[in-house]
Amino acid sequence: MAPALSVTSARKADFPGMRTASGAPWHYLDTAATSQKPQVVIDAMTRAIGADYATVHRGVYGRSADMTLGYEAARRRVAAFIGGREDELVFTRGATEAINLVAHQWPTRGRVLLSALEHHSNIVPWQLAGWQVDVCPLTADGRIDLDAAERMLTAEHRMVSFAHVSNVLGSVLDAPRAAALAHDVGALLLLDGCQSAPRLPVDVAALDCDFYALSGHKLYGPTGIGALWGRSELLNRMPPWQGGGSMIDKVTFAASTYLPAPTRFEAGTPAIVEAIALAVACDYVDGIGRDVIHAHETQLVAQLRDGLRQFDDITLFGPEDSAGIVSFAMHGVHPHDLGTILDEEDVAIRAGHHCAQPLMELLDVPATARASFGLYSDEDDVAALLRGIARTRRIFG
Repeated sequence: MAPALSVTSARKADFPGMRTASGAPWHYLDTAATSQKPQVVIDAMTRAIGADYATVHRGVYGRSADMTLGYEAARRRVAAFIGGREDELVFTRGATEAINLVAHQWPTRGRVLLSALEHHSNIVPWQLAGWQVDVCPLTADGRIDLDAAERMLTAEHRMVSFAHVSNVLGSVLDAPRAAALAHDVGALLLLDGCQSAPRLPVDVAALDCDFYALSGHKLYGPTGIGALWGRSELLNRMPPWQGGGSMIDKVTFAASTYLPAPTRFEAGTPAIVEAIALAVACDYVDGIGRDVIHAHETQLVAQLRDGLRQFDDITLFGPEDSAGIVSFAMHGVHPHDLGTILDEEDVAIRAGHHCAQPLMELLDVPATARASFGLYSDEDDVAALLRGIARTRRIFG
């Protein structure tokens, strides 16, 4: 197999977290959980919380005005990153809050169609908000079965909410077809873009979705920041999510009126520093190109799956062309034990149910081991993982 693209050769050094305390290489294979941060993002946060810091949307003094411009420029940048406009992008604490916002504030409840591979953050909010949940099955190779979705959808469905890329299986949704199926019955499509935004070119217009949720910390940006993109007319149909400063037009003790979207959904002082740093992360990723990142990760996925097939006690899950994620189980070894031994080899993977317990039940396993790649991953990381698995087999006999 040809070596993976040389995207890492000049980039790995950009990430100070990719070394152990002793200075040895750290083989970080848990990017689907959270990404490491490049130095430019760290520097942007340091500047924003230090020399540049002031509140936004309130002060008349110069630095506050500059910070407000920076914050709103970040909104434009993040919106453009997924092909949207600034008046369509709400800053949230993450994709979890973004999905909760839609689930709780969409004005008409009804049936929502989810899939068997969804993250808990795309299941529990709908339950808490009182929606009737239907579950679309998967194909044999772990994709959302859109033929089944077509049969299941009815006029009673108000929403379809699918992961664009599965956080466990790495399977990629045919989003335009999902959108067409939803729209044919008068429903809307929300895409959980946590795993797609960092590694796939995303254009919400081309995807034809109605809402798109993303998380900053999976996108080489900070924690505590994410975004909900929604069509402007849809966002303005939803009432405010929380009340407080910034989101109001006029307040009296008798009644209050509210600003249009997206401001009506951003009560209180926002995550100023995090938003500005997220915009820098978008610049960093686009400076490489998500098509380049996806091709790089695709080669690493193929290399790892080929390497794992040499072990007769490994079960692989998901499609062969998974996007940057490989989940597997080792017969007779719990994923937590495997993860502990790998940690001794300076290899970091995720072990557990990955916030997808219904999917684990469907796969008939209590948990899986998951290796997930980022733009800084390379063949050395794959080799270290395979060596660690070989050592684990020797330990367990």
